[in-house]
Amino acid sequence: MHLRTYILALLLAAAGCCWSQEKTYNVLLILVDDLRPALGTFGDKTAISPNVDRWANDAIVFERAYANQAVCVASRYNLLLGSRSTSTGLYDFGRAFRQFYPAAVTLPQLFKNQGFYAAAIGKVFHVGHNTYNDAQSWSVPHWHDKVIEYADSNHKTETREEALFANKTWGYANSLEKGSAWERLDVEDEAYADGRVAKEAIARLTTLKDNQKPFFLAVGFARPHLPFTVPKKYWDLYDPSKLSLPITQTSPINAAPVAIKRDGEIAQYTEIPQASESSPFPEALTRKLIHGYYAGVSYVDVQIGKVLQHLKESGLDENTIVVLWGDHGYLLGEMGMWTKHVNYELANRIPLIIRHPALKKGMHTKALIETVDIYPTLADLAGIQLPQTPQPLDGLSYADFLFDSRNPVRKSVYHCFPRDGKLGRAIRSQDYRLISWQSIEKNEEPIYELYAYKDGLVETRNIWNKDHPEFIRLKRVLDGMPQPLPARPESKREK
Repeated sequence: MHLRTYILALLLAAAGCCWSQEKTYNVLLILVDDLRPALGTFGDKTAISPNVDRWANDAIVFERAYANQAVCVASRYNLLLGSRSTSTGLYDFGRAFRQFYPAAVTLPQLFKNQGFYAAAIGKVFHVGHNTYNDAQSWSVPHWHDKVIEYADSNHKTETREEALFANKTWGYANSLEKGSAWERLDVEDEAYADGRVAKEAIARLTTLKDNQKPFFLAVGFARPHLPFTVPKKYWDLYDPSKLSLPITQTSPINAAPVAIKRDGEIAQYTEIPQASESSPFPEALTRKLIHGYYAGVSYVDVQIGKVLQHLKESGLDENTIVVLWGDHGYLLGEMGMWTKHVNYELANRIPLIIRHPALKKGMHTKALIETVDIYPTLADLAGIQLPQTPQPLDGLSYADFLFDSRNPVRKSVYHCFPRDGKLGRAIRSQDYRLISWQSIEKNEEPIYELYAYKDGLVETRNIWNKDHPEFIRLKRVLDGMPQPLPARPESKREK
C-alpha cells in the first residue's frame, strides 16, 4: 500500500471513518497577488490576519516555500503548468504558453479531464500586459474582475496601469497619466474586486455543494497588489507611527550590479519620486506605503475568511483540499527596493498553506518547497496519475510529506529572474543562496553572488569567493540543473 494511503487509512480509522482509496476530494485553490508571508501564522508581528491565522491552525504551514520567478505572469505559469520558467522560456508578459505548448495540460485542465468541474474566479492566470486567460483550462468561462481600480467617484480618467491590465496597447497606456498608489475611502468591501470575488466564490460553492461532480475551484485575490486601494476600516487597524521601517535601505555590499533594482513597478504611481542608490524614499512615504500594504493584507484576510467560513458552514471543508498560495514575495523598502522582480529572499519567499480534510492536527515546517511542486502534490492527493505532457513537469509531490514529515523532499530550491540581457539563476538551501548571472546565448563567465541567512532574511553582503565551501557545494547543484531555455518571443497581440 502507498505510504500516504496507509497513513490516511490509519488517521481515518482512528477518527471512526471508513477509508476508501476511491474517495474523491474537491480542491479549493486560493491565489493571492503580491502577498509575502505577511501573516500572523508566519510570525509577522505587524500583520492583522486573524482569519487565515485561525484556519492555518489545522493546516500545514510551509515557512520556507519559494516562487520559481518573482513576477506575476511567470509565477502563475509555474503553478498552473508545473514548469519552471527556465524549462519553458516563459519569463515575461505577452507570451501565450499555448503558442509554444499547444497541447499543454494545465493543473485545472488535468482535473477537468478527470471529470472535475474546473472554474476560475478573479486573478488566476495573469490577465493584462498582452497576456490572457486560458479557456481550455476551465469547464465554464473565467469570472474576471479588476486588479487596478479606484472607488473614488471623481476617478473618471483611465490610468496607465488600468489600461495595461485591461490589455490595451503599451503605446496607448504610456500616453496616459499615472494613478495614485493608494486610496482610503469609507466604502464597503465590495467596492473593490476582492470583495466581489469573495461574494462570487461563496455563491459558486453554494451551487457546487449539491453538484454531482467534484470540483477544482481557483479563487484569485488582487490585494495587496498596488495600488493600495482598500476600504478605510482596514487602514484604521494600524497606527502608522508604530509600523516598523526597513533597517537596511541600501544594496548589499559587493552585490552584482545587474542584480540591483530601482524604480520599476513602484514608479508607475504619481506619489513616487525617482529612486536612487544613495537616496531611499523619504520616511513619510515609506511609512505610507507600508501602511497601505498591510491594510491590503487585512482586507484580503477578511475576504479569504468569508470563503473559508462558508466552506466550513456548508460542510464542504470535510471533503475539500484547500491550498493558499502567494504568487511571489514582496519588498517593502528593504535594500532600497520595492515590489518584486529580483532574486533576493523577500521577493521569492511565499506563503503556502495546505489543508487536507484527513489532517487532524496542523503544523509548521521549514521544509523547502517550490511553486512547481503544487501541481504533482495536488494530483497525487486526488489520486490522479500525472499524464505525459508536452510541457516539462519540474515539480515533486509532497503528498506523503503532508502526513509524515520526517523525510524532506528537497534539499534546495531553484528560481530565476532575467535582467539586462542576463539570467540570474539561484539555488537556495536552508542557510545560503547562490545566484549566477550569465547570458543564456553567449559563452561568458558568470557573475556570482553568495548570501548567508544566519542573521536574518535581508541580504547585506555578497560573501562569494571561489574557495568558499558553500559556493563549491551549491555551484555543483546549480551546474546539475537543466540548461535554461532562452526567452520566448512575444506573442502577437490577440484581437
